[in-house]
Amino acid sequence: MIYKVYYQESIKQVPVRENTKTLFMEGESDRDVRKKLADRGYNIEFVQAVTGAFLEYEQQNEDYKVLEI
Repeated sequence: MIYKVYYQESIKQVPVRENTKTLFMEGESDRDVRKKLADRGYNIEFVQAVTGAFLEYEQQNEDYKVLEI
């Protein structure tokens, strides 16, 4: 399943909407995605499953890339 992860680049950063970044990642669950990203030091705000029409919409974006870890 594909997940969209909203994060700040540093665990020390306070979440601010204007500085929030996103990435797409494949995983079995949101917990699995968080475990895979734990060593990167991201401040993960939210992990959201992306399916159906939402996935199709995101795939149309030129910045759409699935991070493989």
